[in-house]
Amino acid sequence: MRITWHGHSCFEVKDGVTVVTDPHDGKSIGVKPPVVKADIVLISHEHFDHNCARVVRGDFKCVRETGRRKERGVEIRGVPAFHDDSGGAKRGKNNIFRFELDGVVFCHLGDLGHMLDEATIKELLPIDILFLPVGGVFTVDGKQAKELITVLRPKVAVPMHFRIGGLSMSIHTISDFLEGLPDDKVVRVGNEIEFMPEDLPEETEYWIFSP
Repeated sequence: MRITWHGHSCFEVKDGVTVVTDPHDGKSIGVKPPVVKADIVLISHEHFDHNCARVVRGDFKCVRETGRRKERGVEIRGVPAFHDDSGGAKRGKNNIFRFELDGVVFCHLGDLGHMLDEATIKELLPIDILFLPVGGVFTVDGKQAKELITVLRPKVAVPMHFRIGGLSMSIHTISDFLEGLPDDKVVRVGNEIEFMPEDLPEETEYWIFSP
């Protein structure tokens, strides 16, 4: 099984079937565009830095809706949430996507802008690998992200949507998120990692991707 980061909130999760999350076109946000082929593309919301499915190659199924469905053999659950802490009044709706490949449960929070209520947490659990924004401004920040990890209890937490070199969006770097994390649980993986499901940790690790 392989996870590749294509910048911002765009990840490629591959294990026979390839799932791509929140593709961007690169140039609109000042980073490299994704070069990726998919079977399934998940779009958390319709902002330009998350919904550029046209850059993805392949005969893929694009999922933008909430609810439960099965595509290409993959169980997908879209759970409604918001892009802000005002019920969507500022920046609209945001879909959280939970999907499963080879027994590994992934959860991509999109541009989540608020803490989760008990009902939503219950619907998402259990989670093996959690992708969550940490850059603040338009989403939860580093401190809130760590609070979400505490309640969602993933085996692996993957920060996303933070400021990197060249990014034209005024969001924060990953520094606040990293502050206070135990050194032995922080794993810097570059832009790609391969792993076996049975090798996932029992206690939460933090996989830090970089360009």
